[in-house]
Amino acid sequence: MSGFVTKPEPVQVPGLVHLHTGKVRDLYRTGSGDLVMVASDRTSAHDWVLPNEIPDKGRILTQLSLWWFERIADIVPNHVVSTEVPAGAPADWKGRTLVCRSLEMIPVEAVARGYLAGSGLTEYEESRTVCGIALPEGLENSSELPAPIYTPALKAEVGEHDENVTYEETARRIGAELANRLRRTTLDVYARARDIARERGIILADTKFEFGLLDGELVIGDEVLTPDSSRYWPADLWQPGRSQPSFDKQLIRDWLVSPASGWDRYSEEPPPALPAEIVEQTRAKYIEVYERLTGTTWA
Repeated sequence: MSGFVTKPEPVQVPGLVHLHTGKVRDLYRTGSGDLVMVASDRTSAHDWVLPNEIPDKGRILTQLSLWWFERIADIVPNHVVSTEVPAGAPADWKGRTLVCRSLEMIPVEAVARGYLAGSGLTEYEESRTVCGIALPEGLENSSELPAPIYTPALKAEVGEHDENVTYEETARRIGAELANRLRRTTLDVYARARDIARERGIILADTKFEFGLLDGELVIGDEVLTPDSSRYWPADLWQPGRSQPSFDKQLIRDWLVSPASGWDRYSEEPPPALPAEIVEQTRAKYIEVYERLTGTTWA
């Protein structure tokens, strides 16, 4: 069993229709057909949306996505129409709300990997492949790959794992031409972001994107290159052969599986609330990666 420990009730806003409550974002539709994405401070780990929130997380994710959208705009357009809070919405939506064009979403998580980690590492250790792509012998945990690879996945419901698939499987599902555009654009965006991050002393190990179509044009949506959708490591501490310190919620994952939590992740019991120090340390990680990437102080 997994999902929400306690699923929140959606905020009702005049003129907006609530469509979906996700792990982090709430989705609404306006009367004109645009979508309103509101990033909450919720956090998830081990397939559960946890009872604690991470203060400011929703605003950090939103502002970092906007920063990245500007830097990849010449590669692929994005779905953002406005950052104005809709009339009648709560004041605390400011800074974490995007009004977006409604896209025909492509049912593929577009993943780019430049380093060996996570599910990619697990598969490599078993078969020397990642999503069916053969890789050379001798790689280890956190090794840089000879070249970035595109490893798509099928998006899962809340509480389920995304399913890694081969590129050929995506071509079968969505067509060869679109699958090729998705792969090419994903790798182009990853390369741009990797280089920008590297200039700031950060390794972008891997990341995932969501794309949709608008009048046949490929458009990037959802969040982009945030600590929730990307694996960021401090470059000065990178050491292949071990797991890396990271700018994300790894602190939360580690605490939940530690004896301190008293929780068995393989049981049907929901996870416990996070200690205050884990919440604050995680918030500090989000702020640090935002400030290092953008060069601005979080306020």
